[in-house]
Amino acid sequence: MSQQAGYSPSFKRPAEILRMRRKRARSEGVSSGGRGAISSPCEGASISAVRPFSPGPLFGQGRSGGGVKRRNPFASIENTLSSPAKKKGFIYTDDDADSSDYVKPGGAAGVEGEKSTTRTLPFSERLLQAEELSKDVPGKKPTSLSEDDSLFEDEDLFQEERTPILKSPQAGAVTSIAPPACVEYPADWSLKTRLLFTSLLPFSWAVQPRATEEAQGLTQHCRGQYTTVPQSIQDPRTSAELRCGFQQCLQFWQHPSLSWLSLFPRIGAERSFTGKNVPWAQDMALQQSLMSEWSVSLSSLYSLLKARLCPYFYVCSYQFTALFRASGLAGNSSITALLTPTTRGLREAMKADGIEFTLPLLEERKKSKEQGSTSHSQEADGEEGETLSEASDKEDDDDDDGGFSWLTEMGVQDKIKKPDNISIKLHKERNSVCLDHKPESVVCVSGTHTFTLINFLINCKSLVAGAGSQAGLPPTLLAPTAFRGATLHSLKARSVNVKTQVRAGYQDVCSLEVTGPIMPHSLHALTRLLRPAQRGGFSTALYTHEPTAVLNTHTTTREQAEQAVELDGCGLHPSTIQQLREPSTLGKSPLRQLHLNNYSYTWKS
Repeated sequence: MSQQAGYSPSFKRPAEILRMRRKRARSEGVSSGGRGAISSPCEGASISAVRPFSPGPLFGQGRSGGGVKRRNPFASIENTLSSPAKKKGFIYTDDDADSSDYVKPGGAAGVEGEKSTTRTLPFSERLLQAEELSKDVPGKKPTSLSEDDSLFEDEDLFQEERTPILKSPQAGAVTSIAPPACVEYPADWSLKTRLLFTSLLPFSWAVQPRATEEAQGLTQHCRGQYTTVPQSIQDPRTSAELRCGFQQCLQFWQHPSLSWLSLFPRIGAERSFTGKNVPWAQDMALQQSLMSEWSVSLSSLYSLLKARLCPYFYVCSYQFTALFRASGLAGNSSITALLTPTTRGLREAMKADGIEFTLPLLEERKKSKEQGSTSHSQEADGEEGETLSEASDKEDDDDDDGGFSWLTEMGVQDKIKKPDNISIKLHKERNSVCLDHKPESVVCVSGTHTFTLINFLINCKSLVAGAGSQAGLPPTLLAPTAFRGATLHSLKARSVNVKTQVRAGYQDVCSLEVTGPIMPHSLHALTRLLRPAQRGGFSTALYTHEPTAVLNTHTTTREQAEQAVELDGCGLHPSTIQQLREPSTLGKSPLRQLHLNNYSYTWKS
């Protein structure tokens, strides 16, 4: 359609205006003497009923009959707003061509009070007439079904008005197969030093608790009681259950407790101890007193663990970290202990005390190599394998004498200098030495050998540093429940509101920072509270104490996973216990990021 003068090029024309223009074009074709023209007896009256539209030039100048002022295209829009129950047809009047557009709902045209005869044309005649009229209009192509689909898009012309159907917001959405919502994330057994929660909703409810809320949170933690938090919270600042529950999540138990020293982390923390007052460094009696109290606390923890009244605890030494888990956790039906990192000397000392252990990561590596090697062996191949194994056994026997028996056979054993026995032994054990201080050196102790491990730790001389800034200081014990000699500590929480840059500008982002030795139950309890408080949406950055990342190693066996052990009396929330029951699936990689979107979890490790 050609651009008309008096209109902006960017004006978006609705279908109603296009319909009126087509009618005007047909009426002008009729008035200029085209086919199908019908004379009007009341030309003057019909022209006076048209409201003039001042902007725009005269339309049709140069034709017979002179120019006619363009009428306002919105003059008769109200005529189309009839009730949905009435049918509307294409009405052709016997009045003047210009007044045929001004049709009233009752069927009258022109000035009120005047009557004009009208007749309704059938659909076939109307379509034929529209095609003929479009041919008479200069510069306009003939109308066809394929070229001008807007002719049939207008429901006011040839179709009945349909009653609008009201739909709910969910009904209007495009239905698609949504992925299943993940309402839980895998348990992370590594220790965290810092958590950073970010959300679009404020965390003002999590800081500055009232005295009564803090007291109630401490009481609930000591008694192992948990209040039910509503699934949807309108105003978290006024929710007493939420604020008390948050204070309960921040509590943990520690031994020893020295207010001027931060006793976590211990590995690689020499700088934090440098320059601090350590009166036990040169006092042997004080060191013995500290170790005696520490031994009582460790024995108390193991007794609680054996009775399933304490779910787990950590032993943080200056050179390794040990995790003791009760039976029923991480898919194990017996008590398990993981030590990382270890050295060859520590492993040899454990073997000397009769402690049986395994190296889970090395076993997994061997299994993966065996599964990767595609050996569809036959009987002949099996016989060859037996022959090769016998040959390797003979080589091992030769290695017992240093592997220099061939020199004796040649008679030159006295002329060649042989290495000493120590060098030969170190050469044999080079593989085990390469594991020292690496994640692959993690050892797993299970069953009754964990009790032997407790005695080994109490009597081990190398458990306490003999020199340096941590000299004479016993390892740190961390647990979620109370034990003998323990001190109740609280994690530190701080809320900050910042602005982050987005595409359109800056956006307010609220953050909540939690610092301290964060154990698995604390992480799960915090996310369980933030889930309804932040209305199902937040992100978390997790900062892991790297030496403990390997504590997520899978240690479950088939026989152990079949049995179930009750852990209702360990003082943790039932949902937290259910999460810690599941076998670990993270391996050497701890959780790095945790996102909750629309009450569904996603994570990165």
